[in-house]
Amino acid sequence: MKKFGLIGAAGYIAPRHMKAIKDTGNVLEAAVDPNDSVGIIDSYFPDASFFTEVERFDRHIDKLRRRGQGLDYISICSPNYLHDSHARLGLRNGCDIICEKPLVLNPKNIDFLSEVEQETGKKINNILQLRLHDSIIEMRDSVIRNPKNKKYDIDLTYITSRGKWYNYSWKGAEEKSGGLITNIGVHFFDMLSWMFGPVQDKEVYVRNKEVASGFLELENARVRWFLSCSKKYLPKEAIQSGQKTFRSLSFDNRVFEFSKGFTDLHTKSYQHIIDGNGFSIEDSRPSIKIVSELRDLNISTINHNSHRFLKQY
Repeated sequence: MKKFGLIGAAGYIAPRHMKAIKDTGNVLEAAVDPNDSVGIIDSYFPDASFFTEVERFDRHIDKLRRRGQGLDYISICSPNYLHDSHARLGLRNGCDIICEKPLVLNPKNIDFLSEVEQETGKKINNILQLRLHDSIIEMRDSVIRNPKNKKYDIDLTYITSRGKWYNYSWKGAEEKSGGLITNIGVHFFDMLSWMFGPVQDKEVYVRNKEVASGFLELENARVRWFLSCSKKYLPKEAIQSGQKTFRSLSFDNRVFEFSKGFTDLHTKSYQHIIDGNGFSIEDSRPSIKIVSELRDLNISTINHNSHRFLKQY
């Protein structure tokens, strides 16, 4: 049985990590969050120590380590801009790390984390759960079976409804979340580069607090992508079925609507990591580079090469 600590216990994604720790037969020893509204912990680990200050959490896990009772893993669910700092805290306390997406906001921070990994002999594992989704594995296998020089035309749409609170939280502040492209897009850009190879060209046509859209050319694909956190862009069929989230990817005359199948991906990810097969910080580098460069691009007009791939909304 592995012993876990959790940084960031009050947010949207933390319960999935608590469930994954429990479902894999392990225990949460300590958690920290500046918000003390964390009653959800009682559903999983009511005996876990809890702190509202990361300094006291750090002191606690350091004491455990010095007594020979140190934690095995620190799971990080804090705001995106703090991930690298909290990863270093865990590594220096002798823990392997499980970090939510995005691992960092900028590629250069990956290099800094790599140095601390080498210094401590511990590993950072990034949650890249789409690589474990059955439909996406099926798609990637299909791509691998086809000729290497084939170029696919791709439509990617991801809409996840968020209320007015979203833009008033840290998620609405680009310097903390990386903006919409990073906060909700990074998994999909990881998936695309994993399936279709490195980036050759990229453009952004719309980028604001509720919508981002553009064009991405990969080694084996031309992708038009659309991301939104607003329910007004949900397709009629999603609204009629009561869905608040819509994920769709079309290629090779097929449409993969993969809004379902996400429930247990964090548990799969945790088991994958505990078995020694976690995704490394280098696995996360291509997607971090993509979202960082997309954030810095000027808004483009549609050119003759890419206009037929741009999704209009």
